[in-house]
Amino acid sequence: MRRLAVLGFPVSFSRSPAIHNAAFAALGMDGEWSYEAIEVSPDQFERRVRAMPGEGFVGANVTVPHKGAALLVSDRRSGVAREIGAANTLTFQEGETRADNTDAQGLMESLPGSAGGRRALVLGAGGAARAVVWALTREGAEVSVWNRTPKRAEQLCAELGGKVDPKPAAGKYDLIVNSTSVGLRGEDPFDELPLSSDWFGFSQTVVDLVYGERESKLLNVASEAGAQVVDGLEVLVHQGAASFRIWTGVEPPLEAMREAARRA
Repeated sequence: MRRLAVLGFPVSFSRSPAIHNAAFAALGMDGEWSYEAIEVSPDQFERRVRAMPGEGFVGANVTVPHKGAALLVSDRRSGVAREIGAANTLTFQEGETRADNTDAQGLMESLPGSAGGRRALVLGAGGAARAVVWALTREGAEVSVWNRTPKRAEQLCAELGGKVDPKPAAGKYDLIVNSTSVGLRGEDPFDELPLSSDWFGFSQTVVDLVYGERESKLLNVASEAGAQVVDGLEVLVHQGAASFRIWTGVEPPLEAMREAARRA
């Protein structure tokens, strides 16, 4: 059995096991491949990754808060992962650990239309935000970044492009991406983020990378105001599909993965 996993802290919210195991079942690969969730604290992350090849693992996805550490623990890094400075996909092969980043690809494949020329606000400055800023700037968007700790936003923009907006205002942006963890534990985004319910309209696209047991209040409010919305599950499916291709060399069944994500 070729084993795969998602590593996070916490990780119980992840729907990656459901998505990948559904893909294996749809393709008749479930007798040879499996995918599970493993919770690992930051202080144990490197040790856990080092042990995985000996336990039959051929790869892993990495979620919060380990995406920076995943890059550091790797022996080889894809150009995209190296430029972004974070990895969400590890492959164990021939005694080496390879790091890739499929978050950027997952986002761009989920957006309705091109981001080129759009004014984009990225909320957050962690590993997910780095992939978002990297992808949007290369697509030709005009990117601004807000983070609760402004210095982290300044560092991100200095490395990847964009500019810091310490006090975002309504009417400035037609693409908004929440890449923070706000909402993961049920937090109200309008209490925690520099947004209000009157920000949204028909000309906007709003993306919330967070998904969990609850519906996204941010996306519900934006959708009611007429904005196009993209939820974290859609992005997860596309980034998961890219990881699936890396590990297996097989084209993944997107619809089966999408259905599993919604059911889980």
